[in-house]
This record gives sequence, C-alpha cells and structure tokens, in this order.
Amino acid sequence: MRLVRILACIGLLANTSTAQAFETLAKSAMLVDQTTGTVLLAKDADKSVPPASMSKLMTLNMLFEALRAGRISLDTKFPVSEKAHNMGGSTMFLRAKERVSVDNLLRGIIVQSGNDACVTVAEALAGSEAEFARQMTERAKELGMTSSIFANSTGWPHPGQRMSARDLVFLANRIITEFPEFYAYFAEKEFTWDNITQKNRNPLLKLGIGADGLKTGHTEEAGYGLVGSAKQGDRRVIFMITGLNSEADRANEAERLTSWAFRQFVKKDLFEKNTRIASAKVWIGKENTVNLVSKEGITTLAPYNKNTPVKLEVNYQSPIAAPISTDKPIATLTVIPDGMEPSKYPLYAGKEVAKGGLLSRMRASAEILSKDVLGGKFFAKE
Repeated sequence: MRLVRILACIGLLANTSTAQAFETLAKSAMLVDQTTGTVLLAKDADKSVPPASMSKLMTLNMLFEALRAGRISLDTKFPVSEKAHNMGGSTMFLRAKERVSVDNLLRGIIVQSGNDACVTVAEALAGSEAEFARQMTERAKELGMTSSIFANSTGWPHPGQRMSARDLVFLANRIITEFPEFYAYFAEKEFTWDNITQKNRNPLLKLGIGADGLKTGHTEEAGYGLVGSAKQGDRRVIFMITGLNSEADRANEAERLTSWAFRQFVKKDLFEKNTRIASAKVWIGKENTVNLVSKEGITTLAPYNKNTPVKLEVNYQSPIAAPISTDKPIATLTVIPDGMEPSKYPLYAGKEVAKGGLLSRMRASAEILSKDVLGGKFFAKE
C-alpha cells in the first residue's frame, strides 16, 4: 500500500488586482468563513491566552449538553450559594439562597456576563466549581480543543485558565451548529433581572451587519476580546480577537474584520455533491478503479478582483482493497486557496465495489510482478 497524492489547480477569477491581507491590532485572532470552512485570518491562533469571559462559552456548552441530554430543563431551578452571591466583576445580582431557572441563568450569562450565574450553574451541575472546571477541561480535550484548560467557570484571572483563538472559534461554531435552539439567546440586546436591566456587551449587535453572537471578554491581563459571528445572505463568519486596549478598539476592530470578510471575498462552487473528483485503483475488486466523490457540494472563497488559483490535493492509500462501500471515507480532498489555510473534505466511493474472483487475483499478481501498483490519474505524484 502506498500513499497517492493527486494534484490539480483551478483558476477562479480573471482580474489581476490583489486583495490586501487584513492587518489586525489584536494580539491573537482568527476568522473563519463557516459556510466553506475557509480560514481567512489566523494570527497566533494556536497560542494559549487568557480568555477572560469568553471562556464562559465553555460553561454554556456544558449547560447546553446537559439540557440536550435531558438531565435538566429550562424550567429547572438552581440554588444560589454564598460563593456565587459574593462573586465580583460582572454579575447578574443574584441573591444567596434564592432559586433561579436555567432559562434566566442562560440570559444572565450570555447577556449580562454574570459571574454569579456561572458559579451557580457550575455548582448545580458538578457539585463544586473546581469539579466543574475539571469536567470542562476534560470535555474540551474530548472535543479536540487541545489548547484549552480551565480553573473556573467564569474566566476570572487565573494562570490555569487558558484558551486559543482556534479553540474559541471551534467552540463558537459548535454552539451555532449543534445547539441552534439556544443560539437566539446570544442576539438578545438586554436582559432585566430583579428590576435591573443590563445591555449585551457585544458591540456588533446594534450595527445591522448580521451580527447575532457571541461573547465579549475583558481582564487586565487579557485585554479586550470578542468571539463574534455574523450572517449575511448564505454566508456566516465566526471570529475571535483579543488583546485590544479598549472597548472602542474592540468594537472598531470587530466591525472592520466583519466588513472585510464579507466585502473582500466571494464564494465559489468547486464541485457539486456526488461529482467525480478523482479516481483510485482498486485491489482485487470486480472493478479496476473507483470514482472518488464528495457527499456534499464543495465550495471555497476567493478574493474579489484577484486572479487566484486554488490548489487541490487528493490523498489516499493505493490500491484501495475491495470490497468498498459508499458509506466510509476512503480518501481526503484538501482545498488550498492561495494565501489561506487549507480545508479538508472526506471523499467516498462513487459506487460499491465487490471483491473480485480468481481473475481479479490473477490480474493483481501480474500487477505486482510488473510493479504497477500506484494507481491514480490526473497529475498523480508520490
């Protein structure tokens, strides 16, 4: 078995002017076009940094998972401890010993960034905030968030509280896609609890640019940050910025980044679903080759007004042994837009290939003798 890499290049646009890369004031940042999976910006995106209140997204993820599993409901009421009541920083102004519904706690965390609400959730779900933080770290690893570690549920300054821009963008995307029934909370512009109204700190919600989430953060160590998302037409972008010097800088940078993402790039269709992308050689099958297809349409982004090639790579272990089903990935397509991070897509057999009989085995033996076992067409290169 040998790894085969099939290379190709597609030119998308004809104009020769060049789109400018985005230069951000943020110390760490990442911007992803969710619709295509294209990474438009990555600046120290894998560096573990203090996430401040942006880490509340992990607390919310744990709460959403508990709701999805049926362990609790939106009407379930959690008791408020003295510890929760005494939390400093941004709060929901909860009173000790009162009982608050999960529905209100969600709004208290998302809209008001309530540290007291986070501790209340942590203690109710795990018995203590320390145990909840341990569970958050464990769950983050299970989800593939390799740069995240938690010491608390709030983002309160602690050397053991760290996340990366990539992990936060991944987490935001997970919340949007896995828990759409709860995502509307993030677009609420204000929430009133105990006759105290507080406004959502997300500066993009009021601008009419399609912004609908997610979470701000600020500590002296972290600076000002935001995990944000906006949707215009059939495109959604998700981003994280942090390390900015002021609320104004955060608001300006977030708006600049969002506008750039939507105005400087255009979506291009590469392949329709079930379209042949490449072919692979089959080992001892009733067919000599099998078409490699994607079960979903594949699109990418390209800068406006730029003659930019998109490189394609198809990788698989050749020859592919029969029998071959259509429900298991057998290859990977990597799309590499010029100057951007690559995106990967699984490829499947275009049809099932049954195991061959005696004639197929004789043919395979002849191929071994002739050393013709590479397979792959269309600019094949080892």
